[in-house]
Amino acid sequence: MAPLIPNRAARRLFLHRHALAEAPTGAASGAALADLIRRIGFVQIDSINTLARAHHMILFSRRQSYKPQALKSLLETDRALWEHWTHDASILPIGYHPIWQHRFDRNALRMQANWKKWFRDGYEDQLETILRRVQDDGPVSTSDVGQGEVRGKGGWWDWHPSKTALEWLWHTGQLAISRRDGFQKVYDLPERVIPAPHRSPPPDEASMIDWANATALDNLGFADAAELRAYWHTLRPDESKTWAKAALARGEIIEVDIEGAAGQRKRSYARPDVLEQAA
Repeated sequence: MAPLIPNRAARRLFLHRHALAEAPTGAASGAALADLIRRIGFVQIDSINTLARAHHMILFSRRQSYKPQALKSLLETDRALWEHWTHDASILPIGYHPIWQHRFDRNALRMQANWKKWFRDGYEDQLETILRRVQDDGPVSTSDVGQGEVRGKGGWWDWHPSKTALEWLWHTGQLAISRRDGFQKVYDLPERVIPAPHRSPPPDEASMIDWANATALDNLGFADAAELRAYWHTLRPDESKTWAKAALARGEIIEVDIEGAAGQRKRSYARPDVLEQAA
């Protein structure tokens, strides 16, 4: 029988892992801000701007001395952070870049199967042209490309072919986000954005799978296999299930029951010391 983590203790642990259980004080720039983002894993970028953009609110809720310029400096000047994709566009510690090279490859396979169904024709013809332009002329945004192309009126994702090509090249790691002008992405070559020490070869795939599951569990505090997979949105379902089974056998994780608000129980995985942390 798995040990039970009561609802109140589970909530307390979850808030602690997300840096919401402590007073929202302390430094909120430079290394301190980078450390906070590393602690919570990543910060999702959101275009919604009712009071402020969601990524700024995420950081302000944890450090009330936070100012948006501090994040901009870490991204665009210090290059301690970079922008790519988890379940959505996100700000990530720069040290994750070698691991993300596996994601670039996986993205390419998924996109080859799906993007022709999702986006208008013509973007494949623009891939080499766009990449060559960035190589020769430097950073570009969507407003710099696609002159004369049909521009859709079908909503947020109805891109013109050159915009789709930019996003393809970004998702597959052939371009990186150098900065944002307002909220518009500006794309450049990775070697002009990602510092050289973080463009090292990726770990092997087994190490990436271990890292993705282990960091997801550590950042969440407890999770089932589906939640482990969903955290970084990189792994296949079988890769989280297989990892959890092996980690259980090695004694690296345990099974626990998490009590829900209505008293229901959910079987999850956690580190062996979770009971002490939740006490």
